Amino acid sequence: EVQLVESGGGLVQTGGSLRLSCAASGFTLTDYYIGWLRQAPGDSREGVSCLSPSDGAKFYSGAVEGRFTISTDNDKNMVYLQMNNLQPEDTAVYYCAISRSNYGLGPDLYDYWGQGTQVTVSS
Repeated sequence: EVQLVESGGGLVQTGGSLRLSCAASGFTLTDYYIGWLRQAPGDSREGVSCLSPSDGAKFYSGAVEGRFTISTDNDKNMVYLQMNNLQPEDTAVYYCAISRSNYGLGPDLYDYWGQGTQVTVSS
């Protein structure tokens, strides 16, 4: 059974940092494209970063490029999102997701999702 479990969210002040973790199980991490997506209250889900394990390609949305970094530890079956210089507009529930056949930021591309972790940035 595919499982994705996020952790590491919390409350942080503007300019602070958080590292989100996603524990993956039930599949081989390198067989899937990986994404981090978020959903703010009243908004639809949006992709912030994605990674292609086969070639290490990474992509970021314009809103987070230069501040967020996606990474994996394939030996531990873990996915990470390092978030620096956090801003109030980054407040959202953050989800880890995987896609068998698509690489990109669109939420519709992803086949499996975690339950999400809340990130709140105070001004």
